[in-house]
Amino acid sequence: MSSANPYASPESVSSTVAAGRSDTWKWYICIVLLLATVVNYMDRLTINTLALPIQRDFGINNEKYGELEWYFGVAFAFGSIFWGCLVDWIGVYWIYPIVLVGWSAMGFFTGLSHTYDDLMILRLGLGWFEAGHFPCGLKTVQLLMAPRDRAMGNSLLQSGTAIGAVLAPLAIMALATEQKGGWRLPFLVIGAGGCVWVFIWLSSIRPRDLRSTAPAAIPTVVRSARAEAGSSLLRVVFSQRFLGLTVMVIFINLNWHLFRVWMPKFLQETRGYSQNDMLKFSMLYYLAADVGVMSAGAASQWMARRGFSVYSSRMWAFFGCALMTLMTTVAALLPAGPALTASLLIVAFGNLGCFATYYSLTQDLSRTHQGKVSGSLAWCTWMVTAAFHPIFGRYLDQTGDYDMVFGAMGWLPMLAMLAVLFFWRSRPTEVPDAGALPPQPAEAFGG
Repeated sequence: MSSANPYASPESVSSTVAAGRSDTWKWYICIVLLLATVVNYMDRLTINTLALPIQRDFGINNEKYGELEWYFGVAFAFGSIFWGCLVDWIGVYWIYPIVLVGWSAMGFFTGLSHTYDDLMILRLGLGWFEAGHFPCGLKTVQLLMAPRDRAMGNSLLQSGTAIGAVLAPLAIMALATEQKGGWRLPFLVIGAGGCVWVFIWLSSIRPRDLRSTAPAAIPTVVRSARAEAGSSLLRVVFSQRFLGLTVMVIFINLNWHLFRVWMPKFLQETRGYSQNDMLKFSMLYYLAADVGVMSAGAASQWMARRGFSVYSSRMWAFFGCALMTLMTTVAALLPAGPALTASLLIVAFGNLGCFATYYSLTQDLSRTHQGKVSGSLAWCTWMVTAAFHPIFGRYLDQTGDYDMVFGAMGWLPMLAMLAVLFFWRSRPTEVPDAGALPPQPAEAFGG
């Protein structure tokens, strides 16, 4: 009897979705998703990029700054569950613009805050609404894209994090001057500008494009596997594969968010970068991250179309990215200069590239419960990462030592890959999309 697992479910096959729409249109929608991520990250990163002037104005130390990230992370964690369930229940079409307007409003009002409590409440609201972005985006990619193309679709979705992180410093350099009100104006402009995306979304897609029905004819072996595995959420959540993905998402996010939150301060306080030098390097860092995630998705798609199993192509791409994140150990030992710059750019490439594989694996667990699956995994990672930031901030207040933690974090993606290889061991029957290559064993990491 074949092994029962969610990966073999026909829910992993894109079918009867967006009937009459071309492949070009589907890739265009992935670009629209990319733009949503750009807005998401510009709102999220503005406070990190302006950390020092905000800390001076509000009189807060590193521990208090870390607590703001804790509030954001906890709200994001519980928001992920809430919006994930809502996406599966109601659908993506209206939820997406609601969460985007919500987080844009939180960013806008941050520019009007006057006390630490104001910042805390608005950071909570930002985390709550931003939590809806990836359940919506991943559900859309899952519905529209065939399995072998999802890594590339997810790369476009995730690529917006890097583009937003590049645009945020540009906006801040143009807007955050004493003549223009200091650090407040970027929050107002970026928050207000995000709402433009809603009009792009509503004019680009129709509700019926995101409705799917089961295929008319499902092969007997697949139907049997589905009957064995079922589509129960509990069956998915308590599977070995979900456990492996839990380890993966926590580890790759700890590494990514360490640099998102603390790298600007690391460069200024320990390597002597000025505010403008830090902003310029941040743009380079996130450009490298963008190239990394796009390259990981393209490499996975290329291998899947040339004889590797879908699973193996994703894991080889992840392995390459995980190797690059090991450069954090080197970067932590280097002074300011070209060698440090080169090391951190390699880290950026690998850091974001890891996410292309992770998101694609989550989409193989269940179509019915994609929102809840991605929301549950996000809850796990944000509860851990949220707790990390105030602890690290307290450690910095006591020691001022960034290097040890920065040097060690780069090993986490490699440990994440080992966890998935261990827990993703059963032999599912892959369900190919039209024109896909013959199925291969999932654990065939050699292709």
